[in-house]
Amino acid sequence: MADKISKQRTIQEEVSLDGVGLHTGKKVKLTFKPAPENTGYVFRRTDLEGMPEVEADVAYVVNTQRGTNLDKNGVTIQTSEHVLAACVGLEIDNLYIELDASEPPIMDGSSKFFVEALEKAGVVEQEADREEYVVDQIICYRDDNGSEIIAMPADEYQVTTMVDFGTKVLGTQNASIEHLSEFKTEIADARTFSFLHEIETLLEHGLIKGGDLNNAIVYVDKEISEDTLKKLRVAFNKEEISVKPNGILDNLNLHYPNEAARHKLLDVLGDVALVGTRIRGKIIATKPGHYVNTEFAKKLAKVIKAEKRNNVPKIDLSQPPLMDVNDIMNTLPHRSPFLLVDKIYELTESHVIGMKNVTMNEPFFVGHFPGKPVMPGVLQVEAMAQTGGILALKSVPDPENYLTFFMKIDNVKFKRQVVPGDTLIFKLELLAPIRRGICQMQGYAFVNGQLATEAVLMAQIVKSK
Repeated sequence: MADKISKQRTIQEEVSLDGVGLHTGKKVKLTFKPAPENTGYVFRRTDLEGMPEVEADVAYVVNTQRGTNLDKNGVTIQTSEHVLAACVGLEIDNLYIELDASEPPIMDGSSKFFVEALEKAGVVEQEADREEYVVDQIICYRDDNGSEIIAMPADEYQVTTMVDFGTKVLGTQNASIEHLSEFKTEIADARTFSFLHEIETLLEHGLIKGGDLNNAIVYVDKEISEDTLKKLRVAFNKEEISVKPNGILDNLNLHYPNEAARHKLLDVLGDVALVGTRIRGKIIATKPGHYVNTEFAKKLAKVIKAEKRNNVPKIDLSQPPLMDVNDIMNTLPHRSPFLLVDKIYELTESHVIGMKNVTMNEPFFVGHFPGKPVMPGVLQVEAMAQTGGILALKSVPDPENYLTFFMKIDNVKFKRQVVPGDTLIFKLELLAPIRRGICQMQGYAFVNGQLATEAVLMAQIVKSK
C-alpha cells in the first residue's frame, strides 16, 4: 500500500436533500450521516423494514442501463454514481447514505448539490490511516466497441476521459483532473446528457419520469419533427421547446464546451468508487460508459484483492529468527556462494517466510552489470525456491537425507529491480498438499513492502542417501 499516509475522513453532522429520482419520478429524501472508520460508503433504505444496507461494492452491480444500479438480497439502489463521485471528489472515506426510495434525487443531473451538502455538514478527519491502492502496473479493460479504460502509475489519483459518439452535434471531447481538489470547481457541476433519439425511446417506455430540461442536456442528433416537439412539450411540461444553435434543446446553457466529457469523468469517479479503496494512479478512459466503468472496477477490485491477500508479511527483523544460516545449512545442501537464504522467520505445514540481505559483496555483482549492480532475476527465483525447499523438506523426518529439484516454474513476474542494500522477504505457500514428493508452491519476494518477484514453483523431493 501507500507510503504517503493520510487519515480517513467522514462528515461532522448529518445533512439532507430532497428531490425526485430521474427514472422513477418519485420524491426522495437523501440524508448523509457520519460513519465510523473503515465503513466505506453504505446506502440505507429507510423506507424498507429494518433499514437494509447496500454497501457501495462493485460486486452488487446488477444493471448499468442509464446508470449504475446495485442490488443486495433484493434491495436496490439506482443511479448511485453521482452521489459516490461527490464523496470521492471531496476525499471522504466513510459515509452512510440514507434514502427513502430506491434512487437518489437527480437534482440538476450533476454532483454539485451533493458536494454542497457534504461541505455544509463539514468534513472531519478520523484517527485511522487511509488505505490506498498504489497502481504499480498497467491494468486495462477494453470491450469490442472501442471502449477502453487503463490504470497506470502516478503520484496521485488522476483521471482523463475521452468521448466520441460519432455525431457532429457533440463531436470528440476530453476532460482531465490532475488533483482531486479540482473536482469541486471543474467537474462537480457537469450535468448528465442524452441524445434526442434516446429521450424518445425512454419516454415511449415510461422511463425518466423525473426528467426535465433542468437536469439533463439533450443533444439533438436528428431532424426534429413538430410531432416530436409536441411530445417533448407534454413530457417536460413546457409551452415551448426549440433547438439552440449549438444543437441542444433550449432552456439550458452549457457550463463548459466539453461538459459531456466532464460528466463522463464524474461518472468514472463514481463508478470506480465501487472498488472500495482509494486509488493512487492515473485512469485514462476512452469512450467510457457505466458498463465499461464497472467491468474495469471489477477487474481492478480483483487485482487489489489478490495483492492484499499476498501482501508483504509483517516480520520484525530485530527479533531472533526461527532458523539462522547454520540451521538452514543443516537442512539444505547449498553452500556459499550459492546459499541464497539467510534466515527463516516462520515455518508451518503450509507456508514459510524467509529473508536474504542483498549486499554489495555478492559474487554475482562482479559480472552482472558491474556498473549498475542488479540481482539476476533467475537468482531471485532460486532464492525463493531455496526458501520453499525448507517448507518442502519439513514434510520428511530426516531432511538432511533429501534433495529438492525443480520440475516446473510458471507465471514468473519481475515487478522491480533488486539492488545492493535491499532486504528480500520471501513468502511461499503450498497450493496443494505434498503428494508422492511433489510440492507446488506460490512464491513471492518483497522489497521495502513492495512485491518484487512472484512465481509458481513445482519441485520434487528426492532421497539422496
